[in-house]
Order: sequence, then structure tokens, then C-alpha cells
Amino acid sequence: MTGPPPEGFEVGYIDPGGSEFRRPLADVWSVRFEDAVPVREFKSYKGQRHLPGLWWSSTAGGHIGYESWLERDHVMLLDFDPSVVGVSSQPFWLFWAAETGKGISHAPDYFARRDDGTAIVIDCRPADRRKPRDWMKFEATQAACDQVGWEFRLVGAPDEIVVGNVRWLAGYRHPRHLVEPVASGLREVFAEPLPLVDGAVMVGDPIAVLPVLFHLLWLHELVVDVAAPLHAESVVSLGVG
Repeated sequence: MTGPPPEGFEVGYIDPGGSEFRRPLADVWSVRFEDAVPVREFKSYKGQRHLPGLWWSSTAGGHIGYESWLERDHVMLLDFDPSVVGVSSQPFWLFWAAETGKGISHAPDYFARRDDGTAIVIDCRPADRRKPRDWMKFEATQAACDQVGWEFRLVGAPDEIVVGNVRWLAGYRHPRHLVEPVASGLREVFAEPLPLVDGAVMVGDPIAVLPVLFHLLWLHELVVDVAAPLHAESVVSLGVG
């Protein structure tokens, strides 16, 4: 597919105050879409094939909507990514015209802002459910992102082990799990790499210590290989930075 001409794209969005805008793509590259209000509702109805819901994001400090468990997994992974400082769902409508002149629109699933100011636009769709019409919209979104310097990601099912590990750590993502002096003790103990439970026992009662340890892993203050199954002997070390 050949993308629409630069002047062909328009973007519709809702700012945090509830005001609606529709502007040329070139005029919105600096808009803080990570703070935008979703342009579509997350509907729920009897017999629905996908399961919508809200993810409490420790990054955003509030809820972010999702329309399927696949989207939930990806917003969770964005929340876990230490380089991501802001996330929004259904951040904008992208409008353009087909070669026939017919108007087309598409709302990407997520917009994420990194700590260096760069941005990511994300669409979630299983590989076996990408139809020709979907590909046309994804390719147009890629072309639009290229024009304003945003990264575009079309993602499917993530790695099951990574998702399982991050889902476990996400259970301890809330700041209430940052308990002192336990956190300081864990940072000191894991200055040298140690098996997870061995290090926890060195700090105190594992029942009290492990939730704090998992929270520090969520924050990346402590690190572990999330690509391998998380268990008592997993090696934990102090994060870099």
C-alpha cells in the first residue's frame, strides 16, 4: 500500500478538559496524547466475545481502558517498561481518504510516551485475525506515524513466560508495598546477585519481605530475568541507574 499524502491525514482527539479537536496531522505532533481522553467508549454487553476492562496503571496513576485480554497484557507490559512515563488508550482518531475518495478512520489502541520525549503508537491484533482491511488501516497508521516521528507497533500475543512473570509482579505494583526499612535492606542485600528467596530471608520474615521485593522488581530497582520462569532460585540483583 502507498500511504496517503501528508496533507491527507487529520487527527481527532479529546483533551483532558473534554474539549474535542480535529486538526491536520502536522499540527498535532507535540500534543500530549498520553493525557488524552479515550475517543471511543469501552462497551460491555451480553454475549461479547472480547473482555473489556480497566487496568490501574502505576505509571499513569490511574485507570487505562482495554478491550481484550490481549490489550490488557500489552498495557501491563507498557506499565512495566521503565522507559515509559505516560500511557493512554484509544488516544485519537486518524482520518484519511482512500483512493476512491471514501473517508476512512482508525483509532489506535494505545499511545505511550518515553522518558526521552519520543512516542509509540500501538495496535494490538492477533496475527491470525489481521484481515486485508485491517492491514490497510495499520499501514496507513504506520505512514502517519512516520510523518511525525512516532514509532508504530503492531503487536500480537506476547511471550507467555514474560507475561506470566510480569502479571505476578503487577500484583505488587501499588506504592503501598514500598515499606521501609525493608526496601533499603533488600537494596543492600542484592548489591551482590543472590537467589530470590535466599536474599529475602537475609532481610527478615519472607511473608513481610517478599511483597516489598516484588515491588522493587516491578520498579526495576531490583532486576531479574523475566524471560525465564520466576522461582525461589531466580537470581536477583541491584538495578542499574
